[in-house]
Amino acid sequence: MAGMVARAEPVAENAGRGPGTARPNVLFLPVDDLRPAIAAMGDPHAITPNLDRLVRGGVAFTQAYCQQAVCHPSRVSLLTGTRPDTTGIYDLVTPVRDRLPDVATLPQAFRQAGYQVYGRGKIFHGKLDDPASWDSAPSDGISLKGKLYAKPANSQPQVPIEDGRPQTRGPAWERADVPDDTYSDGVLAGEAVELLKKFRENGRPFFLAVGFAKPHLPFCAPEKYWALYDREKLWPPPNRTLPEGVPQWLSQPGWELRNAYDVPADAPAPLGEDFEKTLRHGYYAAVSYVDAQIGRVLDALEAEGLAKNTIIVLWGDHGYHAGDHGTWCKHTNFEVAVRSPLVIRAPGYAAGESVKRPVEFLDIYPTLVELCGIPKPPHLEGESLVPLLRDPSSTATRGYAFSQYPRGGPKTGNPMMGYSVRKGPWRYTEWIRTDTGAVAFRELYNLEADPHVTRNLAADPANSGTVAELSALLAGAGRRVSEIRTAAESHTP
Repeated sequence: MAGMVARAEPVAENAGRGPGTARPNVLFLPVDDLRPAIAAMGDPHAITPNLDRLVRGGVAFTQAYCQQAVCHPSRVSLLTGTRPDTTGIYDLVTPVRDRLPDVATLPQAFRQAGYQVYGRGKIFHGKLDDPASWDSAPSDGISLKGKLYAKPANSQPQVPIEDGRPQTRGPAWERADVPDDTYSDGVLAGEAVELLKKFRENGRPFFLAVGFAKPHLPFCAPEKYWALYDREKLWPPPNRTLPEGVPQWLSQPGWELRNAYDVPADAPAPLGEDFEKTLRHGYYAAVSYVDAQIGRVLDALEAEGLAKNTIIVLWGDHGYHAGDHGTWCKHTNFEVAVRSPLVIRAPGYAAGESVKRPVEFLDIYPTLVELCGIPKPPHLEGESLVPLLRDPSSTATRGYAFSQYPRGGPKTGNPMMGYSVRKGPWRYTEWIRTDTGAVAFRELYNLEADPHVTRNLAADPANSGTVAELSALLAGAGRRVSEIRTAAESHTP
């Protein structure tokens, strides 16, 4: 019946827990570079039966936004519950404790509350993990030491790239007829299965973070996942061009792909349509591969009798350009780069529902501590999504979401921060000079009328009121907004 909210089965007292406890467990599932490529969330190509069943059992947030479309800043923001302007981390090299030495991270809050807190795979970025967050850290597992490539020729040491950075130029994809556990995500799923057995045996509440590497580059997946797709049907993306009326610098030439893999490093050099078709095919193959590994973990949760008392949170750390707007990877403020899947399955709350109201990844931390009865730390900058889990049609949350991305820098003489807000049908971005506070460029898109983002409407006088309204909202996008707007006033003649 329309408007009715499906409810999960009531949680039996102490199901899957030790005597005298009544706290839910948490299974926390970050997926690297996963855009909303999930069949049950509307992707017409994705073959994702396990993610689909998770969506059917929980609440899918169809307008969920990361705070910055690159791994480390996004993950640090989510795991600390603070915006990038608060963390001061916009790069891939700054440890969280260099900026926020005393913050209680999300897993740390659960650790302090008496949970057994384990991390496996990629949770924080790369080697920038936070030991204080874990009883058992990702480095204690074996999946991080797993294979990147299956074929010996691809696994040989590669030639360092020209400027001497410590990266290698291996192939951007691999199609090999190998078992799932040849690659690190298969190993990771096996580790998670064993940990769930351990948690069932000891009966203590747990917070288990299992961070999957795919579909991040290189797009390596067993042959059977490639065989699921006809690459010609995946091509082309809906929009291969930049929006009308925007400069090229709003985008990027696929830096990560060009800098770290065996493709032309020269930005103007074309990748070639045949190669791009293979890349897009590889992305979807990697999505289906990681879907199968997540399915193994979900199956184990059921088999161990833990599912009825475990909250599951699945999220992609940001969106992804898979040929969209003529580029690859993330590193922009476009909708396709900042929108990512978020699914929450909380026993006793809504199931099989979707929420179209914009939400932020900052909201995950306050949501989980509320669901688990843990005091909310005062530093959190997001809001709880529990009202939307109770009633997906609720209007109790703010109803808009911010993202940001830097461009230029001190060396260019043109340092900018692009602040974006999604509200209703609109996506608005203001590129602000961080030295003078001057607005360098504005973007405005109506995503209901123009879902593939083909035309910038910011300069249309008919939209001046919308631009003013959304520009005013950006005051809440980050701590630096007020600072650089004050700088603009001081530079005004």
